[in-house]
Amino acid sequence: MTRFDSIERAVADIAAGKAVVVVDDEDRENEGDLIFAAEKATPELVAFMVRYTSGYLCVPLDGDDCDRLGLPPMFSSNQDKHGTAYTVTVDAKEGIGTGISASDRAATMRLLADPNSGASDFTRPGHVVPLRAKEGGVLRRPGHTEAAVDLARMADLRPAGVICEIVSQKDEGHMAQTDELRVFADDHNLAMISIADLIAWRRKHEKHVVRIAEARIPTNHGEFKAVGYQSIYDEVEHVALVRGDLAGPDGDGSDVLVRVHSECLTGDVFGSLRCDCGPQLDAALDMVAQEGRGVVLYMRGHEGRGIGLMHKLQAYQLQDAGSDTVDANLELGLPADARDYGIGAQILVDLGISSMRLLTNNPAKRVGLDGYGLQITERVPMPLRANAENLTYLRTKRDRMGHDLIGLDDFETGGAV
Repeated sequence: MTRFDSIERAVADIAAGKAVVVVDDEDRENEGDLIFAAEKATPELVAFMVRYTSGYLCVPLDGDDCDRLGLPPMFSSNQDKHGTAYTVTVDAKEGIGTGISASDRAATMRLLADPNSGASDFTRPGHVVPLRAKEGGVLRRPGHTEAAVDLARMADLRPAGVICEIVSQKDEGHMAQTDELRVFADDHNLAMISIADLIAWRRKHEKHVVRIAEARIPTNHGEFKAVGYQSIYDEVEHVALVRGDLAGPDGDGSDVLVRVHSECLTGDVFGSLRCDCGPQLDAALDMVAQEGRGVVLYMRGHEGRGIGLMHKLQAYQLQDAGSDTVDANLELGLPADARDYGIGAQILVDLGISSMRLLTNNPAKRVGLDGYGLQITERVPMPLRANAENLTYLRTKRDRMGHDLIGLDDFETGGAV
């Protein structure tokens, strides 16, 4: 397995004016870019980048700066397969020669990062390629463009970077892959990180939800308080159904009974027998109501273990043709489980929970909530709701996804569950 360095080291190096190597997902470009902060651009850094990369140097900027500097899209209808938002190319108007030298390009890069510069400070076209980063950075788009802007921001610098793809020294005509990138980073004493790790770091260390509203919700299981949240970057809405005083007798929010329930339209609303989601939601509400103190957190955006409703229906088609729930996802080119629990953990922290007893049969859910300042003191099993329609689904969850499904063996041998 490839060794990656810490996000903290990469941010420190960016702040110090060094370059870092940033690798994206192998299912995306599967390439590594050299990245440094635009305001730290020097002729030496630019020359180093030109020597080891394709030489097509780009400067990612946030949208506000692109607008301020008068940088419209290079083409009105973006046809780049990864959606890279190229703008018109530029050179600094003053203080440079032809614009192509390392010194000239460094000057243009610094000017793009300068908060006091304006549209009239540049000529168009030029030898530097600005890129427009998506608002929200890698949490909205997992690209090198957004990674560069995020790293600059995290280093307390202007949100402007410089990026270019590293070329293989072993296989001329191709880009360097992960193993070669690791050797390159070590040879030049550069930090190497992945965009996936940058996404995970931001999700863990930054708050990405806001509390929107609270309302009384009477249910068949008793009265709950619904607390509504919205994700800052993708605007997905979530709701926590709260029962009782979560602070508890000690006032510290400890040992709260919690169910983190993934949205399932087909099971929760339509009563589909293909899964056990609806009965699990009903059981969780009942168990929390009986406890008198707890939370059922309903996570939107988790449909089909995170693949979305239409993809879930496509997966059902494949399951009807003989695939199990895991293989169906994989055949669609999707992960077996794409859910992320970072937002859920942040909601639980916002509710004042410090430790919890987690209602789940899925050990991975416990892992997914770990590391957010929350302590899971106990895993409380959910009752099994098996039927002839969901038996294969439940077997797959047990045998291939590690779910602890108490009573499934009895159902398989003819007993009722």
